[in-house]
Amino acid sequence: MEKPDYKNAGLSIEVRISDLLKRMTVEEKIAQLHAAWLVLSEDGEHRARADAFTGSADPETLRTMLSSGLGQITRPLGTRSIDAAHGVRALNRLQKFMLEETRLGIPVMSHEECLSGLMAKGATLFPSSLAYGATFDPALIERVGKAIGEEARAVGCHQGLAPVLDVARDARWGRTEESFGEDPYLAGILATAYVKGLQGERRELLATLKHYAGHSASEGGRNHAPVHMGWRELNDVFLLPFEMAVKLANAGSVMPAYHDIDGEPVHASYHLLTRVLREDWGFDGLIVADYVGISLLYQHHGVAADRASAAAQAFNAGLDIELPGDDCARDLKQALERGLISQDKLDEIVRRILAEKFRIGLFEKPYADEGAIVLQSAEAVAAARTVAEQSVTILDNDGILPLAPGRKVAVIGPTADDPLALLGDYAFPVHLILSSEEEAVENVVTPLAGLRAALGEAQVTYARGCNILDERKAGAPVFPGDVDDSTSLEQASALSTRTDMIGEAVETARKADVAIVCVGDLSGVFQTGTVGEGSDVDTLDLPGVQQLLLDAVLETGTPVIVVLSSGRPYNLGGAENRLAAQVMTYFGGQEGGTALAAVLTGAVEPSGRLTISVPHNAGASPYYYNHSLKSSGTPIARHFGSRYPFGHGLSYTSFEYADAALESESVDIEAGLVSLSFTVTNTGKRAGIAVPQLYVRDELATVVRPVKELKAFGRVSLAAGETRRCRFAVPTDMLNFTGHEGRRIVEPGFFTLMVGASSGDTKLTQRVRLTGACRTLPHDWRMTSGFAG
Repeated sequence: MEKPDYKNAGLSIEVRISDLLKRMTVEEKIAQLHAAWLVLSEDGEHRARADAFTGSADPETLRTMLSSGLGQITRPLGTRSIDAAHGVRALNRLQKFMLEETRLGIPVMSHEECLSGLMAKGATLFPSSLAYGATFDPALIERVGKAIGEEARAVGCHQGLAPVLDVARDARWGRTEESFGEDPYLAGILATAYVKGLQGERRELLATLKHYAGHSASEGGRNHAPVHMGWRELNDVFLLPFEMAVKLANAGSVMPAYHDIDGEPVHASYHLLTRVLREDWGFDGLIVADYVGISLLYQHHGVAADRASAAAQAFNAGLDIELPGDDCARDLKQALERGLISQDKLDEIVRRILAEKFRIGLFEKPYADEGAIVLQSAEAVAAARTVAEQSVTILDNDGILPLAPGRKVAVIGPTADDPLALLGDYAFPVHLILSSEEEAVENVVTPLAGLRAALGEAQVTYARGCNILDERKAGAPVFPGDVDDSTSLEQASALSTRTDMIGEAVETARKADVAIVCVGDLSGVFQTGTVGEGSDVDTLDLPGVQQLLLDAVLETGTPVIVVLSSGRPYNLGGAENRLAAQVMTYFGGQEGGTALAAVLTGAVEPSGRLTISVPHNAGASPYYYNHSLKSSGTPIARHFGSRYPFGHGLSYTSFEYADAALESESVDIEAGLVSLSFTVTNTGKRAGIAVPQLYVRDELATVVRPVKELKAFGRVSLAAGETRRCRFAVPTDMLNFTGHEGRRIVEPGFFTLMVGASSGDTKLTQRVRLTGACRTLPHDWRMTSGFAG
């Protein structure tokens, strides 16, 4: 029997798609538009999950559903604790069914979470995205993406649900930890690097940009809450990282967010999903729903009457695949019959899905190689450790760091020896808490373990001091967290109130030469932790009784170094002025303790820089460095501002910036390059790493512009006494903003250029003039700056 054209790898993808499409029934087409979230089995006796996301299905119903084919399988290894080899064999068994027991034999794509490493048993546990951001090192983040991509491919994954490009301006928002920080340009640069690494040159593994867009600007920093902003702010701040990753990294997938913007749910926004993403930017990949996002159109947003209407709205808007199951896609046939969606639209979507399956070679290589699974490779672990080292950020230091040899060190605090305190909400062991499961964390090196290894057992004592949570468990009172205004919901805090361990901590501190107090967060989704998805707050005080512990240790008079391991910045109740040092590690991943010890002892030079400002208190939220002049109010609000602003981070040496010079004080607006050179000198007695940053202010514009915006940055290693001449090169295109017509424009005029160590510590100032007429940027505008040093 002659092989059909769609199975002939020698033919073009378009020919193969056309041949397959004309053979498909409506049911088989619809099957490609959704996923299934199953518990897979090596013997082929797969079963449906039964939970609030996916409902349940009996075996016969499941088999009938699968017989029409399937677009994607949801997290086959990332949902439960299963050995990778067993998971791959089970996935291959499902694939065998798709190939041999469905009429057309269309293979299924597999997706997994991979934000801070592949979310599967035994995979490398990387630091959180805030830690990625703190490195200011795109090349390193591309290396991280590559390592994660290799582990994902090894277990048969075709699409990774990362990175998160949300610009985090409100630290109360629980998902702050998943972001690269508060600056859109830095987020875009690092996301682009991550996507390039994850996908590889041929995009055989699809990265997924999320959460498109504005998810982090919700009311009060609350999960799923509405977003209120105009097109200019949305385009200039929240869409910019997505545009960069689409155009510069050829991102393979985008995931819309749960919220509505000015009353329009993003999952039903034709403007954002089709006009902007596909037509304006040229995106050619797959748009996949956030889990149950289509259902929210009728369940919560109230813009659709039922499942069929919700599905029609989402797919007409531009969506391609419903995740994690078929909650609404199952009613697409009814939507067709009711005239809510056309057959042409259905075929258009199926074409895109099949195109990706053919393009990544899924028809030719459908099975994963269970004998080639490599997790925790030396390269992956080394990348995780390097990120953890480079992200450690010194906020304050009176000279106590690096630690002098021979000192007796007391390590105190609830995050000092808890492996889960080093992991973000999308790390596998943490995510399992939602399912009331536990996962081994023997690969995680805690701060206590790292310091004991570096300093010696005899030099380190330990006292826990307090708990953050007395018990880790699932139990968000409402899932996924929405209630009516009329609902009275009393929520008891899960935070520990125990103070009985503080006395022991105080005595331990008194007997030491220095006390390292480790405080912060326990990440977890939907209130299984103090930060993470659905774990939003109304205060930036340390969770629970940690402040009481810190104050008690400070009263001993022993010098105190605070190590904050967290998913958001916290205030320390005024104790900042009494500390010997304050160090921020975000979530350091499995190598976090080793990295921290290396930095505190001086074996590794600190080079981390804040990518999210630390506001004075929650009353300042949302706070971000690139605000408008009048953001502080009149008169200036007492709570406004940040002691530790974006870009801040100390070294163990000192740097001097000098001799700023412009290549030209006048630059043509059309295709010019603003070139600014300067010197950086290491004026200290040891080698160090400077992180020069260039900020720009538009002095006169047709709309209100920020007081400053990051436009370039770099890293430069300098020996003691060494001077290096550095150069920033900023294309004039990057001085754009969204004009009155809704398009990106660059206006002529004067711009102030500021070079320095942080957004709050600029050392050098120059002024450049753009000459020519106002111009609208083309599709392929220049989106990145250069640095040489």
